[in-house]
Amino acid sequence: MAKTTVQCPQCRQPVAAEITRLFDVGQNPQAKQILLAGAYNYIECPNCGYHGEVPQPIVYHDPSKELLLTFFPPSLNVPVNEQEKMIGPLINKVMESLPMEQRKAYLLKPETMFTKQRLVERVLEGDGITPEMLEEQQKRLNLLQRLAGTSPESRPEVIKQEEALVDEQLLMILQRLIQSAAASGEEESATILASLQQELLENTDYGQELLQQAQDQQAAIQSLEEASKSGLTREKLLDLIVEAADNEVKLATLVGMARGGLDYAFFELLTDRIQNAKKEEQAHLTELRDTLLEMTHDVDEAIKEQEKISSELLDEILKQDNIEEATLQALSGITDIFLDVLRKRIQAARSSNDDAQLKKLQAVTNAIQKVSAPGANIELIEALIQANDEAAINQLLADNADEITDDFMSFLVNLMNQTGQQQGREAAAEKLQQIYRLALRFTMKRNLESESAAA
Repeated sequence: MAKTTVQCPQCRQPVAAEITRLFDVGQNPQAKQILLAGAYNYIECPNCGYHGEVPQPIVYHDPSKELLLTFFPPSLNVPVNEQEKMIGPLINKVMESLPMEQRKAYLLKPETMFTKQRLVERVLEGDGITPEMLEEQQKRLNLLQRLAGTSPESRPEVIKQEEALVDEQLLMILQRLIQSAAASGEEESATILASLQQELLENTDYGQELLQQAQDQQAAIQSLEEASKSGLTREKLLDLIVEAADNEVKLATLVGMARGGLDYAFFELLTDRIQNAKKEEQAHLTELRDTLLEMTHDVDEAIKEQEKISSELLDEILKQDNIEEATLQALSGITDIFLDVLRKRIQAARSSNDDAQLKKLQAVTNAIQKVSAPGANIELIEALIQANDEAAINQLLADNADEITDDFMSFLVNLMNQTGQQQGREAAAEKLQQIYRLALRFTMKRNLESESAAA
């Protein structure tokens, strides 16, 4: 996003900043999440050290809800007639972006919000959130907004005071906000929110628990990768699983990643080990076998459910007149399992010489390829996923600097979002989030160095 020169609220000196005044969901689907995050229009003044929000007039538009809201910060002390002159061009921009048939009466009567909190509440009300739900969500959004406007050195104390609010719901909200900001090119907002995420993880009991789970997942992945270097056999897989038996996270990660290896022959091998084990070990191994049978059943059922959902989605796409447009609208549901279903349908259509069906299926394939092609350096992403630690990831980013483009970052965000929605792929989603954070940091550092060199 281009930077605008604004006046620091404290010392009144000019400061370059990313300023957003119009949040139009019709033009940018991420606009709502960015507004709710509150991590926008923030500056760090190099002159006086001010860290916080630059008050700005705001227009929010959601055509699907027929919602047009305006907010003018009272702290600006601008007369009403001057406020209208500043808000007017933003509303005109909303009008001009809409086709004539979508210019409805609500656009002539924007709702005025007198506080920033009321603005957020009104947006959430438009989504049908009950007062009770609103209150709970608002507490977490308020905490995020408070942290975003707090200096880094003061955040740990604020987090300590509000630790009761740090739970799965808050971190899910925060993750969605990071992804939304990144997808919209709001790099400063994404950086602020990613920093908050790390501090929340590091300074709360819940965060520490999640970090430990992530470490256990990574350890399981690395053990599997190491065993695979010399050829993964059922015997090696069994050894890894027995070693991880007392750690639920490691065990679940191994089962999820190596489900194909836990076949009839594997369980025969485990049964043989039980029979040949010492008495004190037999009970432990028998319990492990029962756990594995239950876990593999759950994984299989989850895959079947995902295959059913993907098959129904594909059927719905194929019914549409414009298959390419329908495919693009369904991108959030296009996962690895969907692609597998699509491949099987194509094979079946070819086997039965169903040219009409094959043509439709190929249209779906072409639409997906068009979207995934820009920046889709699969080999580099695979190498980044295989990297053992942050140092290795940073080295790969440096070695492939020319490949780390805006298209690559967009593709990475889409891949991260899709992976995060798939059951059983939590470890992969976590690794992609780590890669994205480091890649974002890499691009920002490179941009700063380029600006310094140009100056």
